Amino acid sequence: MMGHVKPGGGFRGENFLLIFLIIVIIIIVIIIVYFVIKKRKKKKGREKLREHAYKGIKSREDIKSIYTPTGTSTSENEENDTMIKLENLTKYFGKYLAVDNVSFEVHSGEVIGLVGPNGAGKTTIIKMIAKLLRPSSGRIWVRDNQGELKDLNKKSRNLVKLGFLIDIPAFYKDMTAYQILKYSALLQRYPREKINDRIDELLKIFDLIDWKHEKVKTFSKGMTQKLGMIQSIIHDPEIIILDEPQTGLDPLARIDIRRMIKEFQRNGKTIFVASHMLAEISEVCDKIALINFGVIIAFDTIDNLERGLRTSGLNCKLLDPISPDQLGSIIKKLTERLEPYLDKDLDLFVSKIPIKYIPQERSFKIFYDTTDSKQTRAEILKILVKEFESDFTVVSFSKPKKGSQLEQIYSKLIAEDKVEIELTKGGVN
Repeated sequence: MMGHVKPGGGFRGENFLLIFLIIVIIIIVIIIVYFVIKKRKKKKGREKLREHAYKGIKSREDIKSIYTPTGTSTSENEENDTMIKLENLTKYFGKYLAVDNVSFEVHSGEVIGLVGPNGAGKTTIIKMIAKLLRPSSGRIWVRDNQGELKDLNKKSRNLVKLGFLIDIPAFYKDMTAYQILKYSALLQRYPREKINDRIDELLKIFDLIDWKHEKVKTFSKGMTQKLGMIQSIIHDPEIIILDEPQTGLDPLARIDIRRMIKEFQRNGKTIFVASHMLAEISEVCDKIALINFGVIIAFDTIDNLERGLRTSGLNCKLLDPISPDQLGSIIKKLTERLEPYLDKDLDLFVSKIPIKYIPQERSFKIFYDTTDSKQTRAEILKILVKEFESDFTVVSFSKPKKGSQLEQIYSKLIAEDKVEIELTKGGVN
């Protein structure tokens, strides 16, 4: 019959409409919840960022009372041989401040070490010098062939040659070492007729000559690092900038890298090295720039930084260990006898007592007044040998190596925050 509606047909239509409305409502609720969660995460991220920023500011305020960067003021003679000058260099990644108003200079023939924890801004600074990143503000000045400083990001013609090893180098895996180095030399306009000899020379120095025609995909991590080092100097640059050059190298290869850096310096090269290997970098650098939270917190020679620490320790190694029942009386006797020579203003961050015994090393660590350091050390040694002969036998007596002193400075200025900051999810080094 026309116009007849099957029983239940209207109900099915209404049911379908109801289900559709429920689905739409669920979708809308999901979308709202998504954006609420996203907004909360964003807010939490900003709060975390502000917390890190607060820690950084607090750290900087504490640090300023200990050290003031001294590398930014230069004499007229130093101005004439400046190779690189960073002036109020600043870099933001979104809202995050990765490099904060950095200023210092690198002079001709110097080896400068840039030291800081992960996320401090080391690689960011180097990438800005390499023009892989553009500064948010500030300037980078580089010397040109006429001896004048030029703004790197405005006029980069006729600048002295720069060579870069950026963090972990990566190459086309199916190219050989020879192909990569020849291509790099041609890009840098190295004289074509000298390229083959230059490649062979450097491959021999870095012990890769037998791998000259092997594909890079067969190289170990250390060999790849060496190849990156060679690529950075293939065109014989006047300024060499190295980011963690010893990464992935075995101890012997690291020794070779340090030897090469000193050789480059003897040949008049200016070298800028970023590294976390404090003891090793101290052996090759003239000055150290310590960076934290994107700020240069100290820039000076290692000797001057040590004087700023105001504490110097002596290592006194013994022939035999001291028994626990004798240790208290011996330390008391030592403290009383050496009292005129001990540090009266001992930094509690370094040690709470001026004399401490390290059982596993069979040695005393003695913190002494450095006003007349040579005479003081001589008097302390004389007392230890003559007056404590019945208590112990001294087999060696020395100042800590510069590397260990640098680690002490590094810890004081940076590690007291007890955190390595991850600037972004992937990290900005």
